[in-house]
Amino acid sequence: MVNIGSLDRAARFVLGAALLAAPFLLPELFAPLGQWRFAVAAVGAVLFGTAVFRICPAYMLFGIRTCAIGKA
Repeated sequence: MVNIGSLDRAARFVLGAALLAAPFLLPELFAPLGQWRFAVAAVGAVLFGTAVFRICPAYMLFGIRTCAIGKA
């Protein structure tokens, strides 16, 4: 059951990819966070994964849908 629309999906791709890669590509920027930089990467991975599969478990929980109903 798809519940993520096109604009939402694109935003998740971009933000997820940026958060996933940033702690590894810019380690000096994330050094003050210590081990928490991996939490930033994990959030990026979750956003990227929800964009790939077009399913957001939090949206399901709250009954939110950003895609057109006829397309799903």
